Amino acid sequence: MDLKVICVLSVTLLVALSTLTEGKMLPTRCQCKLPPRERRNCGYPGISAADCRKAGCCFNASVPGVPWCFAPKPKKVRKVCPNEPQARVNCGFPGITAKECERKGCCFRAPPAGVPWCYYHRVMEE
Repeated sequence: MDLKVICVLSVTLLVALSTLTEGKMLPTRCQCKLPPRERRNCGYPGISAADCRKAGCCFNASVPGVPWCFAPKPKKVRKVCPNEPQARVNCGFPGITAKECERKGCCFRAPPAGVPWCYYHRVMEE
């Protein structure tokens, strides 16, 4: 391969990887409230608070002998069936029964006509 091609590919790869890491969501305060014994390491020795948070992790150096950069608690979510007909996203096919729809893990509500009766749940954060 030509050196110019290798350089262009390298730069493209670096830009793509940096875009992926920037997309990490910062954990909330509640997600970082973990007893020290439950902390799971999320960094490397000597990681800075800024680098730890950039990785989407929690940082707390107040307790010696446990990870300071640690994985946050997962967000609590629940599935709800949207009530508004315009919010329904089709999950089935014409003529699907309620039982078939629910077996697929979807919501089923027949009325009104002209909108999906079998539709996906919406995930809500608690």
